[in-house]
Amino acid sequence: MMSLRRLGLAPAALLALLASVSPAAATCGGGGGGGAGGAVPNVGAEPTVYRVAWTVLGPGAERPKTPMTVYWFPTSPDEARTSPLQTSRGLSLASSRCVGMALVTPENTVVHEALKAPAAEPVAILAGGDGAEIGRVAAKDGRLDTGALEKLLASKLDEREDALKAVLQEADQKAATDKAGAIADYTRVWEERCLFPGLGRKAAKGLTKLGQKPAETSLLLLGPETLADPDVRGVHTEVAGLLRQGLDAEIAARYLDAERLYAQAAAADPADATALRFLGELYRHQTGDWTKARAVFERVLAMPADPVARAVAQHGLGKMTIHSGRFADGLALFERSVETYPLPITYRNLAVYWFSERQAEKAAGFMRQALALDPDDRYNRIFAAVYLAASGHKEEAAKIAHANQDVLEASYNLAAVWAQVGDRKKAMELLRRHFYEYERFDAVRAMEMKEARDDYMFASLHQDPEFIELTRLADGHRME
Repeated sequence: MMSLRRLGLAPAALLALLASVSPAAATCGGGGGGGAGGAVPNVGAEPTVYRVAWTVLGPGAERPKTPMTVYWFPTSPDEARTSPLQTSRGLSLASSRCVGMALVTPENTVVHEALKAPAAEPVAILAGGDGAEIGRVAAKDGRLDTGALEKLLASKLDEREDALKAVLQEADQKAATDKAGAIADYTRVWEERCLFPGLGRKAAKGLTKLGQKPAETSLLLLGPETLADPDVRGVHTEVAGLLRQGLDAEIAARYLDAERLYAQAAAADPADATALRFLGELYRHQTGDWTKARAVFERVLAMPADPVARAVAQHGLGKMTIHSGRFADGLALFERSVETYPLPITYRNLAVYWFSERQAEKAAGFMRQALALDPDDRYNRIFAAVYLAASGHKEEAAKIAHANQDVLEASYNLAAVWAQVGDRKKAMELLRRHFYEYERFDAVRAMEMKEARDDYMFASLHQDPEFIELTRLADGHRME
């Protein structure tokens, strides 16, 4: 990973500068970014496809109110940042089934003591909804075995599922002669529907026959009748490889290959919301096929899905909704996205939204939140540099732009930095690079060109004949 110092400014210095940012109103157009699944974590040097939705429990934080929770006790921030527990497919899919993922900091002595977690060694503990321990995985040679934790979780879910199957069978037998008893048993299974969506659907059928049909909105979240429960047992071993191949293709701008591979992954395991978030985000950001993007994201929101996939889907729908002119509806989707799971991309686009609404302080706050979530992310830092330049910190912004000139996917924001600094030539070169090297589809180019024409950051170029010619596809673009 590149040194933070080489990126232009150390994170602390950049955050300190951003604390005072209050630029003039701006829209920053398509500068919020996207693609690559919307939330690709980097553990080590290589990008990976799965991201576990860990909730950090610092001192005083409330424990998750989930029927099962994995409590992870790393001993240092570096261990937490680079551990394979961040990118486990099994844990990610378990979070689709309401298994909470709680990363407990060393300073949270209350939870350490409650679960008897040693301070010097990493440990992972599985607990029930009542907080009582179900099982644990201790470290070996100072490291946690991710596979052992996945196996423990799968086995305990199997035990609980077997017990509920027996309850469901009893309910079926009681239905004709003991209506109250059958309803009580079906209700018990129904209450566990988030852990076991398939059993939940069966319980709903039994309750409906007895005149106690559950709310339709609750049924929709379980997904269609034919959908299997999210795969915590590692049955679909081919999916991770297909997604990684798809991500490699997307990074190389081979978008049609990426689409094929993501679609293969989604077909191999239709219950894997990660495959769908990569496919939907490819359609939204890379190919501009928003009809397909909407369909995929709506599918994610109508099935058991992990918090990261749900947040990416809500953000993507929000971005497209805003572009169609329904600003309040789009903003509401952004807000739901950060409530579901905080992602840098959502905070960046909240910053874009509030700058366009002439609320610079609010926008700068979201920008700082994006950077705080991942200060090492180059795209985050370049995005922040745009607003540093607009607020008068031109020298600092130029340093960041110089250090990151090779980041092709950030060409739009790099152009915005140079437009604010006053270097027209560099701004135009980078806009051209964005439209005709980074973007590969006219549908996306037209949208991005229209946004550039509306973007305050490029106000100095809006009457420039070369800029008008460069963005000519905007002339025929209509909001969807």
